[in-house]
Amino acid sequence: MKVQRYDYLSQFERFQEFMADVSRMILDGHYVLSEEVSEFERAFGAYLQCSYVVGVNTGTDALLCSLKSLALRSDHEVVTHANTFNATVAAICLAGLKPVLVDAEENTFLMNTKEALGAITSQTRVLLPVHLYGKPTPMQELIRETEKKGIHLVEDAAQAHGARIDGQRVGTFGVLGCFSFHPSKNLAAAGDGGAIATNEPKISEDLRTLRALGQSSQNNHVLPGYNSKLDSIQAKVLSWKLPSLDIWNQQRRKVASLYRERLRDLPLKFQSWNEGEEHVFHLFVIRTDKRDQLLNHLQSKCVDAVIRYPVPIHLQPAFSQYGWRRGQFPIAEALARELLCLPIRPNLTVAEIDYVADCVRSFLKGHGKKLGTV
Repeated sequence: MKVQRYDYLSQFERFQEFMADVSRMILDGHYVLSEEVSEFERAFGAYLQCSYVVGVNTGTDALLCSLKSLALRSDHEVVTHANTFNATVAAICLAGLKPVLVDAEENTFLMNTKEALGAITSQTRVLLPVHLYGKPTPMQELIRETEKKGIHLVEDAAQAHGARIDGQRVGTFGVLGCFSFHPSKNLAAAGDGGAIATNEPKISEDLRTLRALGQSSQNNHVLPGYNSKLDSIQAKVLSWKLPSLDIWNQQRRKVASLYRERLRDLPLKFQSWNEGEEHVFHLFVIRTDKRDQLLNHLQSKCVDAVIRYPVPIHLQPAFSQYGWRRGQFPIAEALARELLCLPIRPNLTVAEIDYVADCVRSFLKGHGKKLGTV
């Protein structure tokens, strides 16, 4: 059996009808910031129950434009965590700000909230939690403390489209929420794309100026901006898929539950999953000290497993100027060594899940001591 991570064909019902729409757009010249982009921004805003959505070129640009819209100084700090994707911290640097890292939490694999709040100084202006793997970061304490201290809360929700805490979508708790529509995401473009969610009208207008070369109107450049516009055809793709997102996320949760059931007695650890939250399982990660050997075994069995973020931020050459050192964020380093992503997609079959679980079991049986499950 061959078990793939992606099945794009299944995401396009009524494909010929969709292609007819795209053909009309191409022939009519609907290419840049067309009505199709506005339609998606309105639809995604309604889905999030958020006042404004601004479409941009990528998830990285969503982060960059969000930080630039806050008009901060180069000595201002942004607190985030060491086990995130490169783009989170790259955007901080590209915005001319100083990244401050904290370690991950042992069970959630997310930002250690206590360490994040302890890292706040007089120069901190942004707290930037990442909803990694589709799991919502607990937000109430972060909201309370950032409001008390006058710090901006910006969410990296690139992996968590549709995830909720007590019914509220992630990306809407802070002043800004940043999304990616890379083809790997739960809501995937047929290329790249990103969006920023906010309830602040002034920030929304500033973002629209920033994404369009700093123009407030044609040839009136009021600030140095970016050329970062959500492509019109990608907006059409996203509008086409958006009504299915909650169904797909529910199917991902079912797949994750079946994986956990099949693997519960093995020497593995899973990302914790709390009451009141809706994890959307962009990735299904397992933790094992036999990670690299298990990956090789699964790939030899045609299981499309993958490692994400094997080198944590503080050990990446791109950020060497900050003087972070090995051992400074031990949990992030352990996760980088031990996390493995099993294939997950909405239409993964029970037979495929069983096959993957059997392959994991055949390798791990009798190997090492149990890490424990949560």
